[in-house]
Amino acid sequence: MNGSTPSAARLALIRVSDKTGIIEFATRLTAHGYALLSTGGTARALAEAGLDVTEVSDHTGFPEMMAGRVKTLHPRIHGGLLGRAQTDEAVMAEHDIPRIDLAVINLYPFEAVTAQPDCSLEDAIENIDIGGPAMVRSAAKNFAAVGVVTSPEQYDAVLHQLDSNEGQLDSAFRYDLAVAAFNRIAQYDNAISNYLSALGSNGERQAFPQQANASYTKVADLRYGENPHQQAAFYRTTAAPDGLAATRQLQGKELSYNNIADADAAWACAQAFAAPACVIVKHANPCGVALGDSLLAAYEKAWATDSTSAFGGIIAFNRELDAGTAAAIIDRQFVEVLMATGISEPAREVLQQKPNIRVLAMPAGPAPAGLDFKRVSGGLLLQTADSVQLSRADCRVVSERQPSEQQWDDLLFAWNVVKQVKSNAIVFAAGGQTLGIGAGQMSRVDSTRIARWKAGEA
Repeated sequence: MNGSTPSAARLALIRVSDKTGIIEFATRLTAHGYALLSTGGTARALAEAGLDVTEVSDHTGFPEMMAGRVKTLHPRIHGGLLGRAQTDEAVMAEHDIPRIDLAVINLYPFEAVTAQPDCSLEDAIENIDIGGPAMVRSAAKNFAAVGVVTSPEQYDAVLHQLDSNEGQLDSAFRYDLAVAAFNRIAQYDNAISNYLSALGSNGERQAFPQQANASYTKVADLRYGENPHQQAAFYRTTAAPDGLAATRQLQGKELSYNNIADADAAWACAQAFAAPACVIVKHANPCGVALGDSLLAAYEKAWATDSTSAFGGIIAFNRELDAGTAAAIIDRQFVEVLMATGISEPAREVLQQKPNIRVLAMPAGPAPAGLDFKRVSGGLLLQTADSVQLSRADCRVVSERQPSEQQWDDLLFAWNVVKQVKSNAIVFAAGGQTLGIGAGQMSRVDSTRIARWKAGEA
């Protein structure tokens, strides 16, 4: 049984869970001669906005079934998406399958639902989209004839193409949309696999899934990698970005591979403290860390630990950077990257005197807990993040003499620093500042000697 579909030069299939901007977008499509074909809640939203829309069930001649689980898995939908020009036209005409020129589809919010702490397995299963990914794959496979739109963020670019190209999408643009569509399906399937793989047979979450799928999007190509003969690029997770992937660079040259690696180490250390803190990192290790009543006081103490290594380093603050601290830094030293939870306007004016300094405004708040990854040949090592905050209750005093209040404070301060130092790692600290840091030696005795020597120089 064939359904009824209005005749039009072009046909757009719309089925979206995220309805952001869809009414305006669909309205603009109709102005370009598209007839609208839609399902369930999307069709109701379009009709309530006064748009002429055909229900998929009318188009296919079959009702939606199983509480909406089965509605678009039909030859009149997938034939319309997969039909090839000059190859399938005869069979499409024989079975009265209209060509679908544009598919506007975003998927059930599986990632958002399963991110909620009270999400049940039943809720997760109900938010696994079946028809959506199937239609996206069909449309993307046939990008030679069909445009596929998978995010509201693409609407403006699609409309610009239609406005400037007589209502058509050119082949290069359709290809780019298809690549984005397949990428989205891969991300979606990864999220489902990761979630279900982390559930044990009893339904309890496991720390490490049976299969680990990672998904990243390229942010930028870098000039080179760790060494000038290496190529490199920076990627962010496809989940909500945080940390360096969510930073705003306010000025300065583009970040290098080593800048990003060192900045990540500095930021991890700065976030460990509640009081105003300054962290100076050089070659992935802290060379000076301090707390103070102000950022300027913290910077002065951190600088004093190892002023030689601090030159040309990365400096991180866990507060908004003020003009006085910014002026003290640029008057004293060369700095590659300056990062803080915010950069005040007066501080920005000061820093503009040194336009090459890379200035980063970082997102406030602690980094979300997750897993740390380390690539090894042919595999991957995973561990829980080292986010434990040591307290007095976690410590056992084995000496006869009990630590003083100041010594307790210094111990907890040093603990937050030493876990950011490459092993073997030794930190001498007192009065809320590092005195000497020994890092990365094969022998802890040698690391201790270096830390003692640094403390003596300071």
